[in-house]
Amino acid sequence: MDISICIVTYNACDYLRACLQSIAQYPPAVEYEIIVVDNDSQDGTGQMLLDEFPHVRLIQNDVNCGFTVSLNQAMHSAKGAMLVSLNPDTLLTTDVFNTLRKFMQVHPEVGIVTPKVLNRDGSFQKQCRRGETRPLGVFAYFLKLDRLWPKNKTLGAYLLTYLPEDETAEVKAVSGSCMMIRRELIEQVGYFDERYFAYQEDSDFCFQARQAGWKVYYVPDTTIIHYGGQGGSGTRPFHGIYQWHRSYYLYYRKNLASDYFFLFNWFYYELMVIKLLWAMIVTVFRRKKIVGTPKP
Repeated sequence: MDISICIVTYNACDYLRACLQSIAQYPPAVEYEIIVVDNDSQDGTGQMLLDEFPHVRLIQNDVNCGFTVSLNQAMHSAKGAMLVSLNPDTLLTTDVFNTLRKFMQVHPEVGIVTPKVLNRDGSFQKQCRRGETRPLGVFAYFLKLDRLWPKNKTLGAYLLTYLPEDETAEVKAVSGSCMMIRRELIEQVGYFDERYFAYQEDSDFCFQARQAGWKVYYVPDTTIIHYGGQGGSGTRPFHGIYQWHRSYYLYYRKNLASDYFFLFNWFYYELMVIKLLWAMIVTVFRRKKIVGTPKP
């Protein structure tokens, strides 16, 4: 098996159907499999897969295990030399899998690669490629300083705003909405950290990959659309907001906190709590519930 496409879904039946249809339109040119893990969806997802996509391998959970646990379920059962994490609310618009696979073949030092990701309106989804989520870059992002001075490498360090969106680049992290991973990397560093219910598991995995000597790349030669927030956390916004902030706390404490003075870390943790409470309050009054932060 050359490619295993792993999809975790929760109450995203219509988006998943469209995603699978787009894979059929732009399939890998090599032997591949599709594994869907359904986290006890109540929208007919399981029956839809059985009726319309009998070739898809379905793993059904009795409860919502969270994204990371479920993604690991799919990857543990996968047989491919390349494993793809793909969100159910994505839509292939180009020959994504073959393009990314060819890039990995030419560059054996690359362990993780992602395509250019677009929002539903065709604009660039900046979160698909990221730098290290260190405090200065995070402050600049939330204070919108990276929008005022997008070419500044310090202020734009989080979303790499200084890099052209159509330029292939080595980056610190990429979005798990569409991430191709070399099996040798998983065999070396292990699977995704299941302490993350959802969010930041992709950044953490990229961090572990880089620590092990692998490179992470953004390849804009091919694109997908990522609708974002459909199904999953979009159906439970407050739970999603809590998990979003909890995941960043886990990521920072695990990977970055040792680089900073302990008093600063305490201050930073307090800011995270304030940010969580503010996000909850704002969401109460927001007509459309959005997990985390709205797209810039």
